Amino acid sequence: MKRAVLLQNRPGPGAGADDRDTLVQAAAVRKALRTLGLDTASVPFTLDLPDTASALRGAAPDVVFNLVEGGEGGGRCIHYAPALLEDMGLPFTGAGSSAMALSSNKLFAKAVLRAAGIPTPDWRALAELEGPGASARGRYIVKSVWEHASIGLGDDAAPLVDCAGELCALLRQRAPRMGGECFAERYVEGREFNVALLDGPGGPEVLPLAEMVFDGRWAEGSRVLGYAAKWEEDSPAYRSTRRSFELGPNDAALAEALTRTALDCWRAFGLCGYARVDVRVDADGTPLVIDVNANPCLSPDGGFRAALRQAGLGFEEAVMRILRAGLSRPGFPPTRKAA
Repeated sequence: MKRAVLLQNRPGPGAGADDRDTLVQAAAVRKALRTLGLDTASVPFTLDLPDTASALRGAAPDVVFNLVEGGEGGGRCIHYAPALLEDMGLPFTGAGSSAMALSSNKLFAKAVLRAAGIPTPDWRALAELEGPGASARGRYIVKSVWEHASIGLGDDAAPLVDCAGELCALLRQRAPRMGGECFAERYVEGREFNVALLDGPGGPEVLPLAEMVFDGRWAEGSRVLGYAAKWEEDSPAYRSTRRSFELGPNDAALAEALTRTALDCWRAFGLCGYARVDVRVDADGTPLVIDVNANPCLSPDGGFRAALRQAGLGFEEAVMRILRAGLSRPGFPPTRKAA
């Protein structure tokens, strides 16, 4: 392995903080690859797949570090990149196309979780709410089906509704700001954890558990890590949300349950290299999976890097593990050639 090519989005004019962060992430990975002694190049991913394929062939990679997060087509196109790489027979990092599609579409992900017996909050899709006898009463988070990075989630992310019709109206109203398609997930008033996983010689390793702590301004029923809390550093939401690795003295059983849940997700989705599982803990202490991220952000100030630091793992070591996992994925050496 001598040459690693980064496949990444190219944010356009007016890109948001989440899109601009992809450039920071790519720079960090490129630096780590060069520190590891690898020659590097970058190829922008576009929906002109033949053009992207031609650029990849010209870059002649021994391995592709896939950092694509949907790009110009939004989150619904996130699995196009691994699908193209699979079709070309190029070894690459991270989840394959099936795992990426199933984890990125939150309704698909819910179905996989339920089928695997992994607890997840109840949810309602628009078609179900429009059916005869539909009911919905309580607090729901209106989420995008495809978009991640808390796209579309503001201070009103978890409204209290009285009936299915009211929830239907909310879904229709908010769909445009959420990539055109959304659903409602039952709000869980409880602790929230990010569980990072990293591949290794013995399989996936769960990194130190990070709890998202909601300070000060957060009223009951509003503790949702929305877009401002993640990306807008000058916002009250950002300033009153923090990450903590300090579990309490009575959290041993919870830590074991969170670890088990994350590993169950890794197996259920067929993840590879690295991942992050986001969890809410209900009043009974049961971890409920709210998101499975098959390619979490690797930027220096991101949660995955924070978990690595807490574990005492250098970023270069993590990048090497991710590369090795991609090179050893089932199905490689490929039957098709990139040439």
